Amino acid sequence: MNKCILISILVLVSASCTTNNKAPSSEGTPYNAKVDSLMNLMTLQEKIGQTVMYSGGWSVTGPTVSSNNKKFIKEGAVGAMLNVYSVKGTRELQRLAVEETRLGIPLLFGYDVIHGFKTIFPINLGLAASWDLEDIEKGSRIAAEEASAEGIHWTFAPMVDIARDPRWGRISEGAGEDVYLGSEIAKAYVKGFQGDDLSKHNTILACAKHFVGYGAAQAGRDYHTVNMGYDELRNVYLPPFKAAVDVGVETFMTAFNEVNGVPATGNKFIFRDVLRDEWGFKGFVVTDYTAINELVEHGFAEDEKHATELAIKAGIDQDMMSSANRLYLEALVNEGKVDVKLIDDACRRILLAKYKLGLFEDPYRYCDEQREKEMVYKPEFLEAARQTAAMCSVLLKNEDKALPLDKNETIALIGPLARDKENILGNWAAAGDRKGRAISVYQGIQEYLSDSKIVFAKGCNIEGEDQSGFDQAIKAARKADKVVMVMGEDYDMSGEAASRTNIKLPGRQTDLIKAIRKAVPNKAIILVLMNGRPLDLSEEDTLADAILETWFPGTSGGYGVADVLFGAYNPSGKLPVTFPRTLGQIPIYYNMKNTGRPIPPDDPKEDYKSNYIDVPNTPLYPFGHGLSYTTFEYGNLELSGETIGMSDTLTASVTVTNTGDYDGHEVVQLYIHDKVGSITRPVKELKGFKKIFLEKGQSKRVSFELSPKDLEFYNNEAFVIEPGAFEIAIKGTSDFDFEHSFNLE
Repeated sequence: MNKCILISILVLVSASCTTNNKAPSSEGTPYNAKVDSLMNLMTLQEKIGQTVMYSGGWSVTGPTVSSNNKKFIKEGAVGAMLNVYSVKGTRELQRLAVEETRLGIPLLFGYDVIHGFKTIFPINLGLAASWDLEDIEKGSRIAAEEASAEGIHWTFAPMVDIARDPRWGRISEGAGEDVYLGSEIAKAYVKGFQGDDLSKHNTILACAKHFVGYGAAQAGRDYHTVNMGYDELRNVYLPPFKAAVDVGVETFMTAFNEVNGVPATGNKFIFRDVLRDEWGFKGFVVTDYTAINELVEHGFAEDEKHATELAIKAGIDQDMMSSANRLYLEALVNEGKVDVKLIDDACRRILLAKYKLGLFEDPYRYCDEQREKEMVYKPEFLEAARQTAAMCSVLLKNEDKALPLDKNETIALIGPLARDKENILGNWAAAGDRKGRAISVYQGIQEYLSDSKIVFAKGCNIEGEDQSGFDQAIKAARKADKVVMVMGEDYDMSGEAASRTNIKLPGRQTDLIKAIRKAVPNKAIILVLMNGRPLDLSEEDTLADAILETWFPGTSGGYGVADVLFGAYNPSGKLPVTFPRTLGQIPIYYNMKNTGRPIPPDDPKEDYKSNYIDVPNTPLYPFGHGLSYTTFEYGNLELSGETIGMSDTLTASVTVTNTGDYDGHEVVQLYIHDKVGSITRPVKELKGFKKIFLEKGQSKRVSFELSPKDLEFYNNEAFVIEPGAFEIAIKGTSDFDFEHSFNLE
């Protein structure tokens, strides 16, 4: 058929339905007729091509794509590209796909927009520490604005894996250890990236990853085995993904790990039985990088051809980088090993996403050079990143009011990260400028102090044994009223393939703190941390007067951190993950289950109980912990009733009062404990939270509603809501003892 005729047919098909798409993925979309008409024109090879994704690269002069990949694009053998951005780069490849292929099907461009695109926000674990869903959604909306202006249609985010092992490097990329908090944050990311109308040119597809259990890799070692009971899978690791489906996430990504003996990329149970049949997900599933090939190394597939067969049968739609679909799918169909309907289904889902984005209406709608210039690093984006960096900072310790700093004091600014503009962006910093745009803590402090009141000394490197800078750091400390030490990890010490067996501060940083403490025993030492995981801070806790956890705070991080240090922003962050006393406690998280030999509160060292003989069971800093420059008092907890029925709703209310000297935010947290269940239940479970602002002296009544549905769990047979006794509390941390209860009848 003549290409001009084919293009005319596609235009007529495209015009046959409306282009507005404000609903979550569904079979009733107005684009179905368009997709079906297009697929009637496609050969098997062209359908397979839509399931293939290849990567571009990036050079000094811009995006690069191999000649082979360009050849595949012209042949209609590629449906998507990753790691290509900028209007110039994406327009040229889109031109090849649209103007030099038989059917002119546009490409989908994906990129790892994880916590910002050019304007980088705090790492995701830090964003979770804000407990501010509106701000998280706003940050991902800004990321979508910038990324879409540079030709990107799709982000491989959010990562919604529950993670409870700080050795695992990718704990930095998620929302921490809690199911409820993680689920709410997952929804905020999806809404921010996708907006309320995918046909707008400033939206990008979100991708819930990694399905499923990746955060439970044994020994915290990346890509390692996962083995868990179905109760844990259902109650802990699946809910954030279900939350993403419920708000209309368009794509899913497979996990690298196996789940109970079956690698995720070949796992029919999680993708067909749960994701599609049980949850009704209508979007498409992409593998993680070369995950189909890796089925062979797992020992699950005989060879890559067999792996291709297993993946498509498991429900995987698009192949990222392995070439498996391109090389083997057609032969598998011809040999009768793969039903062509599976390929049709995969192709249809991918085409549907392209229609929703408006790419058939205008393949170049994301290629506007003027918009690209206007959207990247907008002043309001940089200011938003500054505010978020302050909101994500968690004040772990503040003895004798060491913070906030006084503008009249001289500050010794010491540490390898004090002037750093590279690591401050953290891992997965997308297209962020690690040198030119990033603001260091030193620069942030310069907004508050003149250079004459800042005495800087690096002191040591992040890693290594060199202590030659100690003397200069000690001299700086002696000249100052207070000492601010900015320390932590290198940005690539967390993230993918960055697992650690030692989660202490690396190098000689702790030794430098000891040296400063010995030299100036009566001066306040403030430790400012940048890191991508919970650290073992047992020594630092005894040395520093104040500890401020800033994670990796992003492009405007230096400003945001300084705002907290000087009290322009009263810290309000709360930990989304537990900080252990020592590596030997791992895994440690707030909602563990009890044992048959729990520790008596009045005798924590009693023999033959479930304890350690060398350290307490308790963490150094618990989930939900975070101090303020003011103080908050909780009182007068009231329940709407002592007993509720299966059709009732319980209202729990508490009065929160700002009893200190500063205005500030407080994250009010609701916890319950199901005392007896058909399977054992966690000792505490977060079931709600609200972030409130109180002026000093102000009180506010805070209420939560709890329905029987909120008490549901999976008991290895089904989801159940069981009558019985429940304990309940509303606090500002997970570190408390229950005092109130109610019954469900």
